[in-house]
Amino acid sequence: MENTENAHNTGDYSPWRFCTAPMMEWSDAHCRYFWRLLSKNARLYTEMVTSGALIHGDRRRFLHFNQEEHPIALQLGGSHIAELTECAKIAEDAGFDEINLNCGCPSDRVQNNKIGACLMAEPKLVAECLNTMQNAVNIPVTVKHRTGIDDLDSEEYLHTFVAELAAAGCQVFIVHARKAWLNGLSPKENREVPPLHYNYVHTLKKAFKDRTFVINGGITTLAQSQEQLNYVDGVMMGREAYHNPFVMAEVDNQLFNGNSAHSREDILQAFIEYSWRQYHSGTRLHHMSRHVLGIFAGQHGGKLFRRFISENACKKDATPAVLQSALDQMIAHRQQQYAHALQAGET
Repeated sequence: MENTENAHNTGDYSPWRFCTAPMMEWSDAHCRYFWRLLSKNARLYTEMVTSGALIHGDRRRFLHFNQEEHPIALQLGGSHIAELTECAKIAEDAGFDEINLNCGCPSDRVQNNKIGACLMAEPKLVAECLNTMQNAVNIPVTVKHRTGIDDLDSEEYLHTFVAELAAAGCQVFIVHARKAWLNGLSPKENREVPPLHYNYVHTLKKAFKDRTFVINGGITTLAQSQEQLNYVDGVMMGREAYHNPFVMAEVDNQLFNGNSAHSREDILQAFIEYSWRQYHSGTRLHHMSRHVLGIFAGQHGGKLFRRFISENACKKDATPAVLQSALDQMIAHRQQQYAHALQAGET
């Protein structure tokens, strides 16, 4: 099944109209390939990679992506201007379509290295980072941030932060529409406890009409996405796209007036073909199969499908045949249930 043709062609729509969120340990290359099968127009983001890890670590692993994933953005974490600039050049050379600077992650681990949401307290530094990176490359350099941190959470401060970055040339702002508490809340709690303030992001768009604003946080349906697109340029969906990925199957139809209607079974068959190619290149099945566990979420036989994969894909000798067996068993289960229902009706 071909679903990547004209992946960059979004017509008159903003290239950021629908995005998938960068999610640590989730949005890897296998996950992103799976998402691309569901939508050819969604803009895909990598997991966050710190500037130090990219410069000194396993660069091939951090930069790997499938060509089908375009348009794809590399999210960077860091605050050292020279390092970030070097990483921006590396990312452009590797073929990424965008570099995104993380100013939203609240975890202690990144705070200690001056990465993530703590940078919202230093707008001048962030502005200099973005400006220097943008001057070094020819692809967009964007920022993802919160509405505030700790006591720096007023709308006035948020506008001051955005104005500083806009004056430095930043064109695209991805805003998680809730503040972050840097102390006292876990990263998970920071995704759920602070209240959402969508109106803060809507007001930013009114104030900075010539900038692109993408709203993130709590968006779980395409109906919600459509509603938000009345106020901002784009939406970013995170965990819902991972746990219930088939929500993305209608993105092209509903948000881009495209046509990419495929069944869950078709999508999975295409991913099985991909998994065989990756398996023959040395990739373990469970590194790929974990991303498709939710493809039949809410469907008859979905639990059977997930259970079969969870029990078998982690085995040392597991091949993508496990995915095919899971699908076949689920289909057989459905047919059996249907037959029983017919019998019950006849009696």
